[in-house]
This record gives sequence, C-alpha cells and structure tokens, in this order.
Amino acid sequence: MIGLGTMINVAGILAGGLIGLLGSRAISDRYRQTLIQANGVCVLFVGIAGVMQEMMKVSGDALVSSGTMMIVISFALGALIGEWINLEQRMEQFGSWLRVKTGNSGENRFVDGFVTCSLTICIGAMAVVGSIQDGIQGDPSTLILKAVLDMLIVCVMTASMGVGCMFAAIPVAVFQGVITVLARFIEPWMTDRALSNLSLTGSMLIFCVGVNLIWEKKIKVANMLPAIVVAVVCAFAGI
Repeated sequence: MIGLGTMINVAGILAGGLIGLLGSRAISDRYRQTLIQANGVCVLFVGIAGVMQEMMKVSGDALVSSGTMMIVISFALGALIGEWINLEQRMEQFGSWLRVKTGNSGENRFVDGFVTCSLTICIGAMAVVGSIQDGIQGDPSTLILKAVLDMLIVCVMTASMGVGCMFAAIPVAVFQGVITVLARFIEPWMTDRALSNLSLTGSMLIFCVGVNLIWEKKIKVANMLPAIVVAVVCAFAGI
C-alpha cells in the first residue's frame, strides 16, 4: 500500500508524544530543563556524525575532506532565500495557530516545541529516500525504521518541551506524503551525489537545532532549509 510508511511514521510520532506527555507530568521544571540540554547534546552529535560521514573520506593513507564549496554555496544562497520567504516566522505563525485551535493556549513552549521537533525529524535523507521507495516500490521499510527513531526522539522532546512536539506529525505527513505522491518525478534527481549533498546539509541543520536546544534560540534554522534544495542543484552543477 503506497503511503503506508508515512502513516506508520505519523503513528509512531503520536505514540512517542503520548508516552512523553504522560512521563512529563512526573518531571519538575528543573529536571525538564536538564532533559532539554541532554537532548540538545544528543542532537548535536547526531548532526556531527552525519557531517563527518559525508565530508571525511579515506584516500590512501590520508583522511581528506570534501564538499566545502558546496556547503558554502548552499547555505549562503539557501539562507538568503529562506530569509526572503521568512520560513521561520511562517512556521511559528502556524504553531501559534495550532496552539489556539487545539486548546493549548496555556502551553508557553508549544510553538518552540513544535518548530524544534519538526525541524529535527523532517530534515534528512532518510525521509526523502524512504518516501521515494514507498511511492515507487510500495516499500515502507525505511520509513518504518524512521518511525521507530522518531518515536524515541519525540518521546524525549515531548517530555521536556511539551505537547507542541506531537504536532510535528503534521509537517512530517505533508513533507513525506508529497514526496511519496511525486516519487516518480523526484527519483531521477536523487542521484548518489545529490543524496550525499542532501544528507550533509541536512546533518548541518540538525546540528544547528542542537545548538538552539542547548543555548536557547541562536540560529534561524527554518530560514536555512532551502540550503537542502540548493545542495541537490549543486550536485547536478558538479559542485
């Protein structure tokens, strides 16, 4: 069944959110703050691991880096495009609308939790590759694995940042659902080079999410999201 992977992924996010929400009731603010920082450290190293995997290659007896020019161009152009569209503000506005419509007006961290969690679980090659596999082959296995990972991430984030994290299921459903529907059109663009660029820029964005979790909001990560698209274009430009 085409689309099954995304449905399972959304169900995993909601399940993780419910578990985290139940657990958060037994956690005081002091422990919750520590949990946020611990979560931030984990996100930082997930991002670092992804960057190192794509940038550092073994050539003979030496360890060499690659992709420097690509990430500079991708993030420079992507940030300018994102700032022009102001994706960060649009995500926050949507989060604020959700907070009101879902009766969570009293949740001070709703918008922060929604935006942070959405960026953490939406960004990455696994979402793109898994959705393409689901759309063309009807194979949900990659997205099922992602569902398990997302369930754990959302569980911890919901316990520390509140119910807003559960609503990250909405952008995941939209993002992966659109890719699944358009899979046959997108697949030719997802060459090995393009996926490598996407994974590298996505990992750097995840690292930025970790920075925001530990040191409050320092980086407008959503405004840098177009860097992923620019990175894929760079693959075809030979950069």
